[in-house]
Amino acid sequence: MYNLHYFDDLDAGGEPGRGLWQRAFLERWLRDNPPTQGIGWDSYPMSLRIVNWIRWLWRGEAPVGEMIESLAIQARHLRARLEHHLLGNHLFVNAKALLFAGTYFQGAEADAWRAEAERLLAREMGEQILEDGGHFERSPMYHALILADVLDLVALAKAAPGSTGLQHRLRAMASPMLRWLAAMSHPDGEIALFNDAVTGVAPAHAALAGYARTLGILADESSTAVVDLAASGYTRVERTGAVLITDTAPLGPDHQPGHGHADTLSFELSIAGQRVIVDSGVSEYGTSPERLRQRGTAAHNTVVIDHVDSSEVWSGFRVARRARIRDRRVDVAPERVTISASHDGYRRLLGRVEHARRWEIEDGSIAILDDIRGKGRHDVEIRFHFAPQVRPERQGESLWVLGPGLRIETAPELSWSANESTYHPAMGARIPAWVLTGMARADLPLRAINRIVWT
Repeated sequence: MYNLHYFDDLDAGGEPGRGLWQRAFLERWLRDNPPTQGIGWDSYPMSLRIVNWIRWLWRGEAPVGEMIESLAIQARHLRARLEHHLLGNHLFVNAKALLFAGTYFQGAEADAWRAEAERLLAREMGEQILEDGGHFERSPMYHALILADVLDLVALAKAAPGSTGLQHRLRAMASPMLRWLAAMSHPDGEIALFNDAVTGVAPAHAALAGYARTLGILADESSTAVVDLAASGYTRVERTGAVLITDTAPLGPDHQPGHGHADTLSFELSIAGQRVIVDSGVSEYGTSPERLRQRGTAAHNTVVIDHVDSSEVWSGFRVARRARIRDRRVDVAPERVTISASHDGYRRLLGRVEHARRWEIEDGSIAILDDIRGKGRHDVEIRFHFAPQVRPERQGESLWVLGPGLRIETAPELSWSANESTYHPAMGARIPAWVLTGMARADLPLRAINRIVWT
């Protein structure tokens, strides 16, 4: 329902003949959505719509019916309902919309909108954008959306000069944000699906880098084998045809964990330009059991203890006790890159269980060492979710073939099986895929070593 009220199609380009349809849709919206009535007047869809309408008008389109009056009413309504209760990306786009409205209109009220927007943006940029350029909610999709917002604001400042200080901050922020997004993208050009993230919602890195260049913003595009986004908690390693992206990140900011998943110490892997091990993704928001399952630990490439989540995700966008990262390290040597961390998400279990993981990346192989520490007897599961084109075939007690020249050698301490699962790279998508699961009922401590090998 939110998406229906964004009016993103006004900014989509494409078929010239769609202009008549767009005008009819605008007329229908104005007729069917009187001021303050319905979900379209929620602050988030209203913010996106305000920007899309103004950009459409600035391109020389004639306003439809009472569109200008409605814009003013929406901006006034938004200013009274800024989403301070949600913060995060919602408040950022509220401020962006208010700045667009304050620039489009003239007069004392518009000046007040603009001033408040600039104050909010300056504050939120300082909090929401981390030292490595990443957005603090740790979702590559929302990062890309915020980066698009930043570039839109740079374009706005260029077209209608205003706060020089804000423009300089926005420009300075865009380059590290582009670098972050490049590191969190696979060779196919699309993002890793950590936390709430799907393809097809936010622009990909290439599109945003192109947009930035039109604004005179150049990102550091030099390729490096290891990019450690230490402030965010992600690391990208590229070696002998493989791209590994590891998640040793906090679930998200404590006051806004709504887009976080219980995916601590998960990872994604591409080999020869193709995704092999994937986060299983997100197909829906809301409060359904499926939404809860997709946020749970078992839907990710990590370890599940006693069938509970490493962070207690609940409802649609809530988290209770969450895993905290400890002992994070990235060591780079000519023969091997090692990434390691542990978390305390399972210390609430009897025996004060901890999970530590280490990735050892060498030419042609990645060893994944899982140490389950603590006391007592516990159920341990390790899961690897595969891209739809990968079907694991058992070739021995501890050997699974994933494709030509690609195999996984599994830890003999666990009993392994391949099962049908689903992959959700886009909202509404449910694609058949496979998951490889190792299970054991074991006395702790337990060490399991799995190795992915390619030629």
